[in-house]
Amino acid sequence: MSDHPLVPAGFVVPRTLAAEGFRLEPLGEQHNDSDLAAWTSSIDHIHATPGWTGSWPPAEGMTPERNLADLRRHAADFEHRRGFTYTVLADPGGDVVGCVYIYPDHEEPATTTVSSWVRADRAELDAPLYRAVAAWLAADWPLRTVRYSPR
Repeated sequence: MSDHPLVPAGFVVPRTLAAEGFRLEPLGEQHNDSDLAAWTSSIDHIHATPGWTGSWPPAEGMTPERNLADLRRHAADFEHRRGFTYTVLADPGGDVVGCVYIYPDHEEPATTTVSSWVRADRAELDAPLYRAVAAWLAADWPLRTVRYSPR
């Protein structure tokens, strides 16, 4: 990953996105338990999500400490503007139901790769999340080329 900011210095990074049935906020340490529970309950569903690649989430799961380290890394990326990870919270209720990742592409740094997942028991949110995030990025973010697999 690049150490360079993904967005210009003057851009105010949005802290939230609210849509019908869910809202986004930056992923942080406070989400550790509910984030871990969300993705470990849905590993096969996440791997089957359009655009999902790589070895995460691991089939064997993670310890809470390892998941916390992962959340801290995402928070540091957010703070340094290298990438942005948002937790998806059910609205109402506030339960973690997914995540959205906005990062430079590993092979094409001028391209931003976006990926998202939702819990298997909230699969009906996958398409609305995709539509809301795609529209938000197009309207409110200074990203030139965005790659986000449609639902």
